Amino acid sequence: MPIQSINPATGEVIKQFTELTADELEQKVELAARTFETWRKTSFAERAELMKKVATDLRARKQELGALVTQEMGRPITYALAEVEKCAWACEYYATDAERLLQPELIPTDASQSGVRFDPLGVVLAVMPWNFPLWQVIRFAAPALMAGNVGVLKHASSVPQCALALEDLFVRAGFPAGVFQTLLISASKVEGLVQDDRIVAATLTGSEYAGTQLAAACGKAVKPVVLELGGSDPYIVLADADVRAAADLTMTARFQNAGQSCIAAKRFIVVREVAEEFLARVKEVTAALVVGDPMLPETQMGPLFSEQGVKDIEKQLNASILLGAQVVLGGKRKPGQGFFFEPTVVVKVTADMPIWKEEVFGPVLPVMVVESEDEALRVANASRFGLGASVWTHSPETANRFTRELQAGAVFVNGMVKSDPRLPFGGIKKSGLGRELGEYGIKSFVNAKTFWIK
Repeated sequence: MPIQSINPATGEVIKQFTELTADELEQKVELAARTFETWRKTSFAERAELMKKVATDLRARKQELGALVTQEMGRPITYALAEVEKCAWACEYYATDAERLLQPELIPTDASQSGVRFDPLGVVLAVMPWNFPLWQVIRFAAPALMAGNVGVLKHASSVPQCALALEDLFVRAGFPAGVFQTLLISASKVEGLVQDDRIVAATLTGSEYAGTQLAAACGKAVKPVVLELGGSDPYIVLADADVRAAADLTMTARFQNAGQSCIAAKRFIVVREVAEEFLARVKEVTAALVVGDPMLPETQMGPLFSEQGVKDIEKQLNASILLGAQVVLGGKRKPGQGFFFEPTVVVKVTADMPIWKEEVFGPVLPVMVVESEDEALRVANASRFGLGASVWTHSPETANRFTRELQAGAVFVNGMVKSDPRLPFGGIKKSGLGRELGEYGIKSFVNAKTFWIK
């Protein structure tokens, strides 16, 4: 796959890049390994000072970086600016809390002193996707670097400008050369990097297939790996829900980033008692979405990321229609230039349809009507994915039951699933393994080292 930026709103190639040569790649990996030997000895205070500078620079250059995200992957500018702000928040959180999160734990034993300390591992390889091109990287880099690791980034080949801008952020902040580097390489080079002894761990956000390939390579090399893969998150509306609020939030829960989010709500499960009211309001909200030029601040939904993304949605939707699904709004590619697809609402959905059993990475909202809370729970859990889940209810007992019994890495009650630097993020089943963010995230790439002193 060529390393190039394509504007999804126009289909035009913005810029092309040359892949690193074997010698250039070797130099970067060697620099990372050498830099770790000094970076690991720095204090939390030294690291925090630099990380806070990254946060300051993110905010100072928010317009510039937001526009880059919009031009390179089509995220509407209003949401791209919010992505930059969220990156700054994560940097500040870890700059402030890393030392507390990694404090040694004292455990009483027969020793004079014993417990666990958390030491950095070394050079961590991050393989990242295009859909949140700044945030996905920062949520790895901020905790990993604050823990004393160094990072090398293999970003999606379609967002090279964002990848280089990320490296520039750390350089401008004053991080030593080699602490964070972008590698402009093809996916075929990843396995070789994993086998390199200087790379000690890896993390990936991306497709189920890409995750299994990286996990296999890390297993062969006996190296830790964190995977955040696909999702088909249920959005459950029960009989006692605030139906209007649940319907209104679908604008963001399903259609933000044109539906191209792992934790977007993708399976809408509604109890029959409120199904008619919910569907009527969802159609109103969806029909009112402002779709168009992502550089305009009023735009709520921009293009899909690529021509292939449009084709994938068309294939999944058409196959589901043949099985009996009914489109009640949208359902077509928008005419004109760029990779736009109409916000789409589908009913009469069954579990064997592609728009239900597969991850749909685009603006399609399928609704399944169920008869009871028990059925809603069974349907929600009947998926190979387990990233996030959202449930709407006024009952504390029901809320507790669903948070306990839903098979997902995160359950949000009366709200949409979202990531937060303070909370662990990740999935179960085919949605991945390990955790990012929060205390669990910063401890993903450390050596939990037992100490015993007598």
